[in-house]
Amino acid sequence: MTSPALTTTSMTGLRKAAILLVRMGKEYSTRVLASMNESEVEELSAEIARLGKLEPEVVGDVIDEFYAMATTKHAGAGGMAYARELLEASLGTERAQLILDRLQASMTDMPFNFLSHADPRQLLSYVQYEHPQTIALVLAHIPSALASSILSGLAPEVQSDVAHRIAVMDRTSPDVIRQVELALQRKLSTVLQPDELSTVGGLQPLVDIINRADRTTERLILEALEARSPEIAEEIRRRMFMFEDIVNLDDRSVQLVLRQVEPADLATALKGVNEEVRNKVTSNLSERGRENLLEEMDLMGPVKVRMVEESQQKIVSVIRSLEDSGQIEIQRGGEVDELIA
Repeated sequence: MTSPALTTTSMTGLRKAAILLVRMGKEYSTRVLASMNESEVEELSAEIARLGKLEPEVVGDVIDEFYAMATTKHAGAGGMAYARELLEASLGTERAQLILDRLQASMTDMPFNFLSHADPRQLLSYVQYEHPQTIALVLAHIPSALASSILSGLAPEVQSDVAHRIAVMDRTSPDVIRQVELALQRKLSTVLQPDELSTVGGLQPLVDIINRADRTTERLILEALEARSPEIAEEIRRRMFMFEDIVNLDDRSVQLVLRQVEPADLATALKGVNEEVRNKVTSNLSERGRENLLEEMDLMGPVKVRMVEESQQKIVSVIRSLEDSGQIEIQRGGEVDELIA
């Protein structure tokens, strides 16, 4: 469901890129992804999977902005002036001005934008000794993949404190954000090259961060939050879908998921799970498929926990992608949808 206040200026660059790739279609978007490295592909794919329904106007604005940026980069020494000429020639003066206004707004630095491509290890070494509220403020602003890396590297007791602060954070004064940003920028000046009331933090950013973390970090954070604030921990669990929750899917949905999962990943993911989870999966396979799966599990022998968690995360990503596309429905927190005859 799209927020009525959603605009391209409030979107991250990652989300805009995801929308653009979806709009381009499989043939062209595949070519774009082929030119990226594995981490970029993974990050973009995750964002595409998270996309819900978008208003046509929002998609149009993203395409307009991309066109304006592309013409700007092509302009050589012409810059914005050359971009204006191209836009006015193709779209007319009024439409061109609207696009250029949006482009100008999007080019304004967002808080902590200078950290977008920071080395997680360097950033962790600088922020780990900051006050938990400062760390929470920074993590709530930076890309979730980077924030997840930082959160994973913090001491367990600090992790829970920071996670709790992100969850309950609402609005922060732009002056405070700017002061923290400038202080951090000064500290990182040797290793990095270098606004209105901002709504940051809250439960969803924390859920996004946890979703990108490894399973060990995920468990530690949820257990610590459970001790500190059971209500918040429960709400986060309601918003997340973990591998073990596959037992709550109906059989048709499980079968749809299994058709998109590699047999090797499925065999690895089922290592060490409880009998209920294993039965849910195997009962939705054909007799031959079930025999092949059990045989492969036996042949692979002991498997590292990290490999099991990675395979489970791949399957969870498939499930979330199918939910976002409307092909399956996930019920969370005991919610029940009534049927109308």
